Amino acid sequence: MTNALGRTKVFLRETILELRKTSWPSRAEFKCATAVVLWGTLVIGGLVSLMDFSLFQVTNLLLDVVR
Repeated sequence: MTNALGRTKVFLRETILELRKTSWPSRAEFKCATAVVLWGTLVIGGLVSLMDFSLFQVTNLLLDVVR
């Protein structure tokens, strides 16, 4: 048990040291990156919705022709 506790302490200590080494984005960079992700998500979501609607309509059209 103490070995696991010791390894956990070492892991947490090393994690904190590594996080101090990282370069964090500025507020402006963070806002810009967030905007890019949100817009990208909206565009991809819109394209997927458009494809879904189109394929649904084509499927219904084909099923109406077969019936």
